Amino acid sequence: MDQNQIEHKYVDARGLTLHVAEIGNGPTAVVFLHGFPEIWYSWRHQMVAVANAGFRAIAPDFRGYGLSQQPPELEKTSFKDLIDDLLVILDSLCISKVFIVAKDFGAFSAYQFALIHPKRVSGVITLGIPFIPPNQMARHLKLPEGFYILRWRESGRAEADFGRFDVKTVVRNIYILFSRSEVPIAKENQEIMDLVEPSTPLPFWFTDEDLKMYATLYEKSGFRTALQVPYRSLHGELSITDPKVEVPALLIMGEKDYVLKFPEMEEYIKSGKVKDYVTDLEITLMPEGTHFIQEQIPEQVNSFITSFLNNHT
Repeated sequence: MDQNQIEHKYVDARGLTLHVAEIGNGPTAVVFLHGFPEIWYSWRHQMVAVANAGFRAIAPDFRGYGLSQQPPELEKTSFKDLIDDLLVILDSLCISKVFIVAKDFGAFSAYQFALIHPKRVSGVITLGIPFIPPNQMARHLKLPEGFYILRWRESGRAEADFGRFDVKTVVRNIYILFSRSEVPIAKENQEIMDLVEPSTPLPFWFTDEDLKMYATLYEKSGFRTALQVPYRSLHGELSITDPKVEVPALLIMGEKDYVLKFPEMEEYIKSGKVKDYVTDLEITLMPEGTHFIQEQIPEQVNSFITSFLNNHT
């Protein structure tokens, strides 16, 4: 199978029409949850790999992203909506149990889904983000005012910053920024988009065709939902005290991922403290990996994913 065999369908979910990409017809399903500034397409390499390994691969666009419909009350959209949407998608596709592979903020949704619906989850793989208990999120975000997450949480700040450029340039700049090993932090009189010089080339593994695909879909969706979820709903509370994830799990982390430089993050992962909350967790560190590890080094990531799936099927 190859990328040309990826099929596209739509699911009615709680009043919205959500886009789902799918390939493979194996008995075991794997759902891929994207991050920002990504869409289903960011999983193109992994979808084909798991389909060729005998699994059914499914990658939705979150509500308001890509080809999925915008929510009517955008400012009220939360992570709970993403979890509820995923449940509807699985039911609509007649999937009783699933492996979840998630990247960036998709990891929050993956783990929350596993906590709320443990009988529906066979295992969780996350890239770039470990499980973080909601009451400890703030400690990892204690960075200067110019920290991109703090800036993008401000109503109107990112909209004004992004609005100076066309959509393609915004996506391009974010991909360049997030591919670096330094945390994106702007100076007091500087905006996040200004951290990228116009002459800076794209990462070698991200083609102009890839950029065109992302830009086309963000031109349709805009960035409003993407700013609401994850950034402006990041501290929404999960109604589970003392959360423990008990399904098998794998964390794939690039050692050049800027997220490792968040306060206390590297120690939290490498000391094994994260296993206090995810009891059956494997950790794989990739020395050259950056934040977009699944696009940067797809063959190695595919190997780790398919091995985990085979070991737990």
